[in-house]
Amino acid sequence: MEECCSTKSKQEKSHDHNGHDHDHSHGTENQSVFKMFLPAMVSFGLLLVGIVLDNLIKADWFTGWIRLVWYLIAYIPVGLPVLKEAWESITHGDVFSEFFLMGIATVGAFAIGEYPEGVAVMLFYSVGEVFQGMAVTRAKSNIKSLLDQRPDEVTVIKDGKPRTVKAQNVHIGEIIQLKSGEKLGLDGELLSETASFNTAALTGESKPDTKIKGDTVLAGMINLNMLSQIKVTAAYKDSKLSRILELVQNATAQKAPTELFIRKFAKVYTPIVVFLAVGITFLPYFFVGEYHFRDWLYRALVFLVISCPCALVISIPLGYFGGIGAGSRNGILFKGSNFLDVLANIQNVVMDKTGTLTEGVFKVQEAVFKNELDKDEILKLVNALESKSSHPVATAIHEYVGEVDHSLQLERVEEIAGHGLKALINGKELLVGNLKLMDTFNIHYDINTENIVYTLIAVAYDKKFAGYLTIADSVKPDAQSAVNKLKALHVKTTMLSGDKTSVVKHVADQLGILNAYGDLLPEDKVNKVKEIKSKRETVAFVGDGVNDAPVVALSDVGIAMGGLGSDATIETADVVIQDDQPSKIPMAINIGKQTKKIVWQNIMLAFTIKAVVLILGAGGLATMWEAVFADVGVALLAILNAVRIQRMTFTSK
Repeated sequence: MEECCSTKSKQEKSHDHNGHDHDHSHGTENQSVFKMFLPAMVSFGLLLVGIVLDNLIKADWFTGWIRLVWYLIAYIPVGLPVLKEAWESITHGDVFSEFFLMGIATVGAFAIGEYPEGVAVMLFYSVGEVFQGMAVTRAKSNIKSLLDQRPDEVTVIKDGKPRTVKAQNVHIGEIIQLKSGEKLGLDGELLSETASFNTAALTGESKPDTKIKGDTVLAGMINLNMLSQIKVTAAYKDSKLSRILELVQNATAQKAPTELFIRKFAKVYTPIVVFLAVGITFLPYFFVGEYHFRDWLYRALVFLVISCPCALVISIPLGYFGGIGAGSRNGILFKGSNFLDVLANIQNVVMDKTGTLTEGVFKVQEAVFKNELDKDEILKLVNALESKSSHPVATAIHEYVGEVDHSLQLERVEEIAGHGLKALINGKELLVGNLKLMDTFNIHYDINTENIVYTLIAVAYDKKFAGYLTIADSVKPDAQSAVNKLKALHVKTTMLSGDKTSVVKHVADQLGILNAYGDLLPEDKVNKVKEIKSKRETVAFVGDGVNDAPVVALSDVGIAMGGLGSDATIETADVVIQDDQPSKIPMAINIGKQTKKIVWQNIMLAFTIKAVVLILGAGGLATMWEAVFADVGVALLAILNAVRIQRMTFTSK
């Protein structure tokens, strides 16, 4: 996600007033890393000196208890924290933890006099743990920094004068001033006539978005041109960006099946390994001619070091963190790592038409009424009734007719799902909707619908058919690219719509979608998705996440388009695309596929190398040094592989 402003985010802002403060932040970070590695550095230095005294200088005094104490001092900085963790795990009922394995292995190495190897195993294990911790912390902080674009302070207009105050102290209804290049700290309504914003913090797209007076503007947007004024409509903690940030931070709580399996596997696998190590130590006594306890104990300790499951336990969640972060960077919010897995295997993407593949911005093409003399009067009535609806059709009619005549008395206004609107005006019934609405109320009409491609809005007044309006919507610029990319991914596409079949077919033909169905009520959409699922296909449904809630619930994963438009969308969908680009659908699937690929690469890498070295260790052909590679080395390789996804580039064009 690009950062394109002169106003800093809250992490940067606190260091901007003084260059020394900024340098100090880097210094603090370096000090923190130094502290993390300090115990390992001390142990490494002492171990190195000990090895030199043992093998190169071969000092006469470096024997017996002096040698033991030296290596114990080398062991304590890295070993003591691990032994402490092992003890705490045991007191909490988790006996067979990786800390326990490392503790047994290294204490056992000391017991048989293999001091350098005991220190080396714990040293490399501790270094691996630091790297793992750093990688996980960085993955989480990357996700947060991608989204936490809220400035700490805003400029509020009070008594006609600008005052800088903390964003969390600003109340709803207050007026804030935003200079060119500044980032908005709170959600609000634009009071200025026009303003241009960079919405990258919310959508992943840096393309300017021009707003006009009365439009909603959101925290994280950057004012690109002129001084603007905004009326605050939501508290700091309730802003869209705050909710998105909370959503993504909580996403890691929803575990993918692979993650859950590995956790369960580790709980069963680790005690089995411990009992096998006990078996390797004592069972050969009954089968081997020359049994040497020390040799078989050493083999068992090597076996324990190799078998530590940390490579799997750490690298797999890290892979999913990376996938969630990659999505966030591109304006795609996954509510959990489990949805990355589902999307990776999706077979059929079912899409709503209006607002998903089309702009959702309707325009009246023509108004045909039986009696042209009454046309203006009828349109006034229609406009008054449609003003009670938030449907895009209502907006199109309002733009065509003009201002609503509020002197008209509307009674018993009723919205009939999938049909239209009904009301009483001047004691007479007014119906505005599709032809199904006319059929429901036995209104006779004589229209040749075969020649009408556009959406038809029929009007009946006082039990008589009065005429109709035709309304057209335009296909989104990247809808064709989205459909083509889904085909390239071998994913089927299906379009469902409540719009008339001729309109749906016209759009489907434009985009090359073979399966398209129109004239559908909400329950019809549910039945269509059930029909697809009955073929044992995994289904993703893409819609607004509110009106299509039953279909979203039925599908394997619900994707909401236009996360900027509806708060309810964030609540209902499994995946939220923060802008209206359908090309983000194949991108989300691709991120899921790449994440799953990396996770399984790590699983295969860990199991293969560990299996080979385990067999060698049990046969006495592998030493502690090979064991260290099989544990720490594999873990680090898996981590490096997992963080790759955070650096991958996913394009929607």
